[in-house]
Amino acid sequence: MKKSAQKNCAWRKISAITPALLSFLVAGVIAGCSLDRPAVEQETEPASVHTGAEMLRDRGFDSLSGLRVGLITNQTAVVDSVHLIDLMNDAPGVELVALFGPEHGLRGEAEAGASVEDGVDIATGIPVFSLYGSANAPSDEVLASIDVLVFDIQDIGARFYTYIATMGRSMQAAARAGIPFVVLDRPNPLGGLTVDGYVLDMEFSSGVGPYPIPIQHGLTVGELAKMIKSEGFFEAVSDLDLTIVQMTGWSRKMLWPDTGLPWIATSPNIPTFETALVYVGTCFFEAVSASEGRGTATPFLAVGAPWLDADEAAARLTSLQLPGITFSAGQKTPTTIPGVANHPSFEDQLINTIEFNVTGFASYLPLRSGIAALKSVLDLAPDSARADLINRRWMSLLSGSNRLADALEEGLTADQIVSSWEDEVRAFRQLSAPYLLYD
Repeated sequence: MKKSAQKNCAWRKISAITPALLSFLVAGVIAGCSLDRPAVEQETEPASVHTGAEMLRDRGFDSLSGLRVGLITNQTAVVDSVHLIDLMNDAPGVELVALFGPEHGLRGEAEAGASVEDGVDIATGIPVFSLYGSANAPSDEVLASIDVLVFDIQDIGARFYTYIATMGRSMQAAARAGIPFVVLDRPNPLGGLTVDGYVLDMEFSSGVGPYPIPIQHGLTVGELAKMIKSEGFFEAVSDLDLTIVQMTGWSRKMLWPDTGLPWIATSPNIPTFETALVYVGTCFFEAVSASEGRGTATPFLAVGAPWLDADEAAARLTSLQLPGITFSAGQKTPTTIPGVANHPSFEDQLINTIEFNVTGFASYLPLRSGIAALKSVLDLAPDSARADLINRRWMSLLSGSNRLADALEEGLTADQIVSSWEDEVRAFRQLSAPYLLYD
């Protein structure tokens, strides 16, 4: 089927964004380029990074020749503006027989948490199996017709971003089926130097926290895959035939703008690299009775509530003189955006917001700033808003333990909270050192 199927790479790139999402992303770009926002300092000249997918393509997909391939991927798996599906489907000797999509689907069109259904890729006729719905890993039945399972998805470097959970469960499924697993490595957009946040207590293991790693873990997906196998983060993966196709040109000091690669929205509410960077700290607003910015043009870059004194909150944050960031007060009205935000918090209500304006990517500390903002909002909440202000269950799943919810309820300062995980981060750095692939 594959060699006769109609190829239309331009269609695939366009179809990865629905009309509603396209208008939303355009609004986000406009907001990000507003003259009212401080210009982000250019810290290094962009370098040329070649992803694992690019390296495999340049070798003519030689290691997959003669094999029936299953590909776990989404809209981010692009090589020189062409999707990996099309490249692999056209490669002589490679038989692409199954596609698997994570949360948000094969083309990134489903909003957070929405179940994704099986289907068919209309550009190639290849069956698509969802790994976010009734199944969270490839089934034994499907894997029986596959010789090798390949993973190529752009992660963002946050433990609670679900793509790495999909990778680990798929590794486990491949090990069970006795087939090789290949990871096409891509950059950690947040770089590989900063490691920050609580290490997950496995009592709180979930789809948003499957491994005992820090919130900002500093690993590429290839490095994490090596660690999952060797450290036994999932059962029955130690015998997995694992191959990492490494990048060239990437180093741990690089953030996304240093790579020279175009940013492709990794999910509907992560339209820009700045969003991904700030999200690591502001995702916690999902677990309080406030808005994390969904339903606006700047998700995770603006947080607030109708009752918030945003001027006071921004002033308190400004007084902390946190590196790489300025804060300002604003107002927004969250609305439903099909495929992006369905009935967001405070829908159709005017909310007062804290606006995050990153001025220095390399110096910015996402968790330090996010928790400071969280503390500011919680401290300013009126008595009328304090009932069920913190969703302890969701806060614990996101943070990886009960400790953040406890600390917030006990009134600890942001500095006290951040310093509380220093020892476990230091231990994780030592544990992860043997699995690092890049300097």
